[in-house]
This record gives sequence, C-alpha cells and structure tokens, in this order.
Amino acid sequence: MNIFRILGDVSHLLAMIILLVKIWRSKSCAGISGKSQILFTLVFTTRYLDLFTTFISVYNTVMKVIFLVCAYITVYMIYVKFQKTFDREHDSFRLEFLLVPVTGLSFLENHSFTPLEILWTFSIYLESVAILPQLFMISKTGEAETITTHYLFFLGLYRALYLANWIWRYHAENFYDQIAVVSGVVQTIFYCDFFYLYVTKVLKGKKLSLPMPV
Repeated sequence: MNIFRILGDVSHLLAMIILLVKIWRSKSCAGISGKSQILFTLVFTTRYLDLFTTFISVYNTVMKVIFLVCAYITVYMIYVKFQKTFDREHDSFRLEFLLVPVTGLSFLENHSFTPLEILWTFSIYLESVAILPQLFMISKTGEAETITTHYLFFLGLYRALYLANWIWRYHAENFYDQIAVVSGVVQTIFYCDFFYLYVTKVLKGKKLSLPMPV
C-alpha cells in the first residue's frame, strides 16, 4: 500500500458515490450510460472472484465488497427503479465491439492460463475501455450535466493515481505488471480530452458541451 493507491481507491469510491447520489436525488438517470455501468459491473464481478479464494486484508475485502454493491445498485437504479428516465436512444454503443476483442485478448495475453487468471485479465482489459459508451453518449447528445462531469473526473483521476501507484511500486518494490500498466495507460488516454474540457469549462462554472456529430 502507498499513498497513490489509497488516493486512487478513494477517488474511485467518490466517483461511484457521486453517481449514485446524482441518480437518487434527481430520481433520474438521464445522461448516464447504462451500458458503461453494465461493463463496470462486469469488471468488478470478474475481478473480485478471489473474494471466495484469497484473503489479502480487511481493507482489500471491504473495498471490493463496496465496489460490487455500488455497481449492482447503480445498474438496478438505471434499468429497474428509474428505467423510464433512461435515455436508450443515445446510449447506443455496440458492446460487442468491446467484449469480443477483450475476451479474445484475455485468452491470448495473460499471466497464466487458469480460469481465475483469465477472468482477472479480462477485467483489466475491459476496464480500460468500459467508459467508451459513456463518452460516446456525451458525444451524441453534445453536452453533459455538471454532476456527471464530476463523476467522470474522479473516475479518470482514479486511473491516473493508479498509474502513479505502479510507478511507485516499480521503484520501491521492483514490481511491474505489464498488463495492468498498459491497460491503465490506455484508459487514462481516453480521459485526456475530457480532463482538458473539465479544467477549462466545468471548473469555471460553464457547462461541458461538445460539437454535435455530423
């Protein structure tokens, strides 16, 4: 454990709480990609199967359970409780375009060819692209609510902090996980343009808007 890992976990948890509170208070999931939330739920489900086989620490176990619970509650609120407010028209990203290559890559490039290891690798690859349906939805609608941009900011910050965590571990522990690092870099790149818009617009009190696709 190091400060970057802890701050990354806190940022990740804060992002999920911001999203849940936004949906609950507004009684609406407008502007939220249900498909991205399904992918994140799949990420946590396949990654945290080791809860049944390995105990690392109380902190590790509690955080995994919290992430799982928050993910499933979010999906429930989008597709069940507040389904009438769900924007299906704009949440139209084809998930098979992500799931098929990610599944294939997890079988081809992994640390060991065992069920749990392949599922863990699948979760790492999938997390790197799980935000794409949300970004695609924003590009289609042309704008995003301020609270949604806060959610995306802290989600991106979590990945950036985890990259710092990997750099720290490499220098302090001589530990390097190529799959996690490369996937983390890819995921962070997807957020770069959003970070720029967040700093130049949202933090100045302006609404984040994007050019509408032709």
